[in-house]
Amino acid sequence: MARVVVVGGGFGGLASAARLAKLGHEVTLLEAGDHLGGALAPITQDGFAWDGGPTATLLPAVIRDLFRKTGRPVERELELEPLELVREHRFEDDSVLRLPGGSRAAQIAAFDELAGSPRDRLGEQWAAYVDSFADDWEVLRRHYFEVPWRPDALPRDVAARLESREVLHKRLRKTFKDERARLVAAHPFVVDGHDPRNVPAWAGLHAYLEQRFGAWTVPGGMAGLADTLGQRLATRKVEVRTGTPATDLVLREGRVVAVSTASGDFDADVVVCAIDPRRLPALASYVERTMPALPSTVCHVGLRDDPADPLPALADEVVLHGDPMIVVRRNGTAPDGHQSWSVLGRGRLAEDMLRALARHRIDVRSKVVTRVDLTPRDLVEQWGGSPLGVLWQGRATVRRRLGPRTPVSGVYAAGAHATPGSGLPFVGLSAALVAQEIGPA
Repeated sequence: MARVVVVGGGFGGLASAARLAKLGHEVTLLEAGDHLGGALAPITQDGFAWDGGPTATLLPAVIRDLFRKTGRPVERELELEPLELVREHRFEDDSVLRLPGGSRAAQIAAFDELAGSPRDRLGEQWAAYVDSFADDWEVLRRHYFEVPWRPDALPRDVAARLESREVLHKRLRKTFKDERARLVAAHPFVVDGHDPRNVPAWAGLHAYLEQRFGAWTVPGGMAGLADTLGQRLATRKVEVRTGTPATDLVLREGRVVAVSTASGDFDADVVVCAIDPRRLPALASYVERTMPALPSTVCHVGLRDDPADPLPALADEVVLHGDPMIVVRRNGTAPDGHQSWSVLGRGRLAEDMLRALARHRIDVRSKVVTRVDLTPRDLVEQWGGSPLGVLWQGRATVRRRLGPRTPVSGVYAAGAHATPGSGLPFVGLSAALVAQEIGPA
């Protein structure tokens, strides 16, 4: 039995701790904040609650595998609900795309409707673009995302993809004449703060995952996932220390022996870093050439929904393209007769978020009961780092990350900064890789 210290109580840390405890290790989890969950934790005010970070996830099998391998199946503890629409895109020419998930045929029909005629073959072009990632997904899934890897010993097929010079921006311009299709394909990266000119083309497989597996959410908010995992840690007898930020790793002869905190050292045979490794001096030098992808500016609003003067009927997520780009997400919980919305902004935000939203003919300013405005800096300080992981700065970025192993003996890395894909699926897969590397007690 190894003494394992997991640093960070976000989804990556929770998943790592649960898996390692089930494998028989003595696990302690250190979380700098007062509660677990990281970006999964809700924002609350005046009876309203909003998802602090993600409002949905792809690849629900990752969550199902986590629960199945650490105790009871997820279906017995948490509801995962498929979304009929991944999101709705509204463009500057007033055209609209309602993008379904989990269905190739439905996506073809949606793009043909956007084009105005099947003769334009936009649906066929979109389907061909998505299909082009099928082999990428299978190769990377079998040899990279689901199996521990070594940077200096990657299978040839994996290395060919990771070392390709093609960027997403170039592939999209080559594939689509219709700018709207390019905006849809690039959106998941742009909303996370990346420039498509710096994102490798293979990362576009995000579109394949949306089409093949759909998008899923937790009714009432994604915080339910963090709460359920916290209960799983208690069942597995993980020692949880909140309000305990790690300050560094203690090394002896090149191997980790403890984690330092303001309240003392926690002895460890193994450490899992599930935070931005730049926050630990012993690891910082190995990732000094990386930068975090910063979250969007966000305005959480609690809105009155009067039957005599109802709120606009919106999809769960609506993207308003332009500069700035605005994303509206209906999420979380609200008192009866009210709704919780989160309004995110990317680009040139030179005015109040709700005024910018009103210019898109969605004016809710008279309906506001309460609001919480957060800048990217506010969010990073609140979370202790960015849950969006490492900023794409070209193909070399993927090799500058740590994980699942690190150059320090006994130290492993999980979480958004240890995986080339942001979001819960890739973070969950990174925790599974760490558990495979460490193995059973």
